[in-house]
Amino acid sequence: MDSADVVACLNRWLVVASRGRGVANRVDSIEATGPYEVTITLHEPYSPLLALLAFSNSAAAIYPEEILADTIDEVVGTGPYRIKEHVPDQYLQLVRYENYISRNEPADGHSGARRQIPDEIRFIPVPDANTRLEGLLSGQFDFADQLNAESLSRIEQSDIAEPVILRPFSWPIFAVNHKKGLMTDKKIRRAVQAALPIDDMLFAAWGDEQFFVVDASLFPEGWVWDNEGGAELYNQNDSEKARALLEEAGYDGAPLRILTSRQYEYHFKMAEVAKLAFETSGFTVRMDVVDWATLGQRRDDPDLWDIYITHSPFLPEPALTTLWNVSARTGWGNPEKEAALAQFTAETDLAERQKLFTEMQRLNYEDVGFIKIGAFNALTGQRKGLTGVPPNPWPFFWNASIK
Repeated sequence: MDSADVVACLNRWLVVASRGRGVANRVDSIEATGPYEVTITLHEPYSPLLALLAFSNSAAAIYPEEILADTIDEVVGTGPYRIKEHVPDQYLQLVRYENYISRNEPADGHSGARRQIPDEIRFIPVPDANTRLEGLLSGQFDFADQLNAESLSRIEQSDIAEPVILRPFSWPIFAVNHKKGLMTDKKIRRAVQAALPIDDMLFAAWGDEQFFVVDASLFPEGWVWDNEGGAELYNQNDSEKARALLEEAGYDGAPLRILTSRQYEYHFKMAEVAKLAFETSGFTVRMDVVDWATLGQRRDDPDLWDIYITHSPFLPEPALTTLWNVSARTGWGNPEKEAALAQFTAETDLAERQKLFTEMQRLNYEDVGFIKIGAFNALTGQRKGLTGVPPNPWPFFWNASIK
C-alpha cells in the first residue's frame, strides 16, 4: 500500500460515499507528495476533516488502486486477520493474516498495536437478545452485545460470564421531517417538543436508572462539547403548553405520523409513551411500526413520515452527526443555523469551537431541528478472563485473549 492507492481511493470516496460527497465541494486536490505521503488541499478551512477520515462509518477505506471500480467485489485489506469463510446467516470466520506487521506503540482504542492472539475469530449472527444471553451464559459465546437491561442480574450471578456496561453509549433521537408535512410548522414542532415526557419515555425503554440519563446536553458530562445551550426547552412535559401551541398553529387534527420499528425494542417503547403524551396534548397520532429495513426505505421519502426514531453513539466530532446538514433526509436548514454550522466547521481553535457548538445546540432546541431523548448505556457480556476488548461502540477483537 502506497500513496497512489490512497489518492485513487480518496478521489473515489469523494464521488461514491455519502460522507465523501458531503465534503467534496471543499477539496481542491488530493495528491501524492511522496511514496508514503498524501497532501489534501482545501479551498477553505474544514476542522472536522481528520475526524471524518478516521471515522469508521465514513467509509474512507483504502483498497489497491488496481481493483477500483464502481463496485468492488474482492475484499482486500491490510489488517491482522483475513476472511477464511463466510456462510450467510451462520458465521463469518476470520483467521490470522500471516503477512501482517503490527504497529509497535501500545494499543489505544482502535489505534496502536493490533496483536494476532486468537488463531480464529468467529462472528455468529444471533438476532434474538435472549438467545445471545443464553449462549453467553452457557459458554457457547465469549462475547455478546446489545443485551437487554433485564439481563444484568443473570450475568452478575454467572460463574462463566461477566457484564460490561458501556457508559455512555448512545442517545435516542426523534428525527424531524423539515421537508414536508406537519413538522414544517415551527409551532407544531415546538408543541411536540413541549409534550414529550422524557423521564417516562426513558424509564419505559430501559426500566433501570443505571441504564439511562436524563440530560439536555447533546454530549455527556466530561466531554469537551458538553454544554447547557437551550436546556430550558428540554423535558418540559407540558401538555397545556403543547395544546396552546397547536391552537396557535391552527392544527386541524391531521395525524402526526411516527415511524418506528421493534428491531430496537426501546425505540418502540419510547414511541408508545410519546404517543399517549401527544394525544393528551391534542394531537391525532398514527404509529407506523415496520421492520428496520422498511424504516430505512421509508425515511428517505418525506411524504411518508413526520417523525422517525433512531439512535446514534456519541461521536467525537459534532459535525459528523449528519442531522446538522440540510442535505440530510430530515432537511433541517435555516439561515441562522447554516451560518453557525459554517463558522463551527471553519474554526480550528478548540475553545472557540466549544462556544460555537453551545450556540448550535441552542439553535437546535429553539428551532427543534432534531430531538434528543436523553442518553443510554449499553449492556454487553463477556466470558470471565477475556481481556483486550475495551468497551467500545464498535468492538474489536484483534487483541483479545482468554485466560
